[in-house]
Amino acid sequence: MSHSKKLTGVILAAGKGTRIRPLSLHYPKPLLPVCNKPIIQYQLEQLKRIGVDEVFIVVGHLKETVLKALGDGEALGMTLHYVDQGETLGIAHAVYKLEDQIQTPFMLFLGDILIHAPRLERMVDMFWNRRAGGVLAVKREPDPEMIRRNFAVILHASGLVTRVIEKPRFANTNLKGCGIYLFDLPIFDAIRRTPRTTQRDEYEITNSIQILIDDGYPVYPAEVVEWDMNVTVAADVLQVNQVWRETMGVDQVIGRNVSLHPNARLGQGAIVGDNVRIETPITVRNSVIFAGSVVTGEWDLDNYVVTPEDNIYCGPNGSGDGSPA
Repeated sequence: MSHSKKLTGVILAAGKGTRIRPLSLHYPKPLLPVCNKPIIQYQLEQLKRIGVDEVFIVVGHLKETVLKALGDGEALGMTLHYVDQGETLGIAHAVYKLEDQIQTPFMLFLGDILIHAPRLERMVDMFWNRRAGGVLAVKREPDPEMIRRNFAVILHASGLVTRVIEKPRFANTNLKGCGIYLFDLPIFDAIRRTPRTTQRDEYEITNSIQILIDDGYPVYPAEVVEWDMNVTVAADVLQVNQVWRETMGVDQVIGRNVSLHPNARLGQGAIVGDNVRIETPITVRNSVIFAGSVVTGEWDLDNYVVTPEDNIYCGPNGSGDGSPA
């Protein structure tokens, strides 16, 4: 196994985001804004903070939008490379596209999950100090349903991971895997031997991790995640923005060059992007308005996600599943 102290970053940004339509018709999920910054930028900044300056981004759906938004990474002091996944056949399939390009251990982020992991460097320290084949970011999850939506991590008494179970029917552990992984290069051999699943017709990274474990490579859990949120439907966009705003400790987040009607009001939980125009005397609260939107409606915005193309109601009587109000 390789033990030079250099790490590469990998972010998966190729998914179609079918369940988050109509947002995904114009925005790849990793570019959805959270307090006026795209999800993927938070991930790049986390990688930068732990010393990673070269990142491979696997793209697909609306790939030109991703390239235009991030460029070559110079603005972030990083070097970004883009690889087209082609057919989207799961996380393991996306990672395998990079086998010929990655020469060091790498940290993998799933591009549609916002993760608050202020102790991420502990994951790196564990990887090097224990000569691990892999380290999985995990958190203790009291809600079994959240584990059933993600993957369960089963430990041996020694602390090593013995099993990982994708979307378990029964959650017999409170340890949930989150969307950050640190792998040494043998993961590629494990992926090569990963079967395509009948359930989702994909190559699951959890199956690859299990093969890595069964091959004798030590895989450890790292409890470095304070909270994590998958962005799956439109209501998740509203929720993750409000959670992050609360993490920032502010009542509102207002972008640059925002134009308000003289009688418009921005209340608690208003998150307004750059170059937004609100042309009517309304109140905005607990809502997200994407950059460049023009608001002309006469109704107050409460529990809305507003984009230049759509107004999506995410409140108690709205579906919040991506269908316009």
